[in-house]
Amino acid sequence: MIAHTRGWGPTGKYRRISAEPRGATRRAFQSRRATPWRMRHLGLNARMAVVGSILFAFYAVAAVVVMGVFGWPLALVLIGSVAFVGVQYKLGKWMALRSVGAEDLPEERAPDLHRRVASLSRDMGIDKPRLMIASMGVPNAFAVGRKGAGTVVVSQELLRTLDDAEVEGVLAHELAHIRNRDVVMMVLGQGVASIVAIVAQWAVLLTGDNDIADFFLAIVVGQLTQMLVMLFVFAISRYREYVADGDAADAIGTGEPLARALEKISRGAERRESTVDDQAAALCIFGDRGGLASLLSTHPPVEKRIERLRG
Repeated sequence: MIAHTRGWGPTGKYRRISAEPRGATRRAFQSRRATPWRMRHLGLNARMAVVGSILFAFYAVAAVVVMGVFGWPLALVLIGSVAFVGVQYKLGKWMALRSVGAEDLPEERAPDLHRRVASLSRDMGIDKPRLMIASMGVPNAFAVGRKGAGTVVVSQELLRTLDDAEVEGVLAHELAHIRNRDVVMMVLGQGVASIVAIVAQWAVLLTGDNDIADFFLAIVVGQLTQMLVMLFVFAISRYREYVADGDAADAIGTGEPLARALEKISRGAERRESTVDDQAAALCIFGDRGGLASLLSTHPPVEKRIERLRG
């Protein structure tokens, strides 16, 4: 439920966020937009080419196995794969919003916030996304969807914790995810991992003795195969977070507000218990893990993100 009819700042209302972009910021970002996308994201393009090739190789092996074992024609394999990923995308978006109890944030309740999102969206060359709010237990935010059909969800805790400039930095980060199609790429990678895992499980079952041992072996092989593929997906996801941070800094003219926001969000996460499930947490602006678990994280260490923003 929406906690206050007048907003969620410390005083019960939103602090005003200027709707007009600063002149220097606008000129800097328009100059950046004039640079071709491939030149601006060379590092991302190179990594996507490598990871994309690896994922395609996994998928090609799985497709060959399906055609050989089940006798499916290539066209049916491709149609089935597209349908599987499409359903996963639609269902994942719905489940992420539902899991946090996201509700629409009407413009009349937060006009300044809506104007800022509209202004940033215009400067970043995308349509204004749907704006929603949820109670997540901790200050956080995430985006789902794609250009032209995006949704940004902010937590009530985030709006209470951050100041105007920091909220703007977070919004710019989430809009960058929508512009860069990060959610779509993540779902595509997860789809390939799921397809490869399912094929691996069936390969074990069909080549074994169909006893209980083969059943458990199939489960283990499927899980390990999916984890192996997802290691590459997680790696590119962590890099895309750096890109979104950089794009947000360019959009508002400085990385300092987002750096401060990440510090506050990190401290807030330490003191409070998050109510966000793992699926939605993968989309959030903050999702830090340490040690070996970092290999299975969708986000890089927050300290490194802050260092880059201030570098």
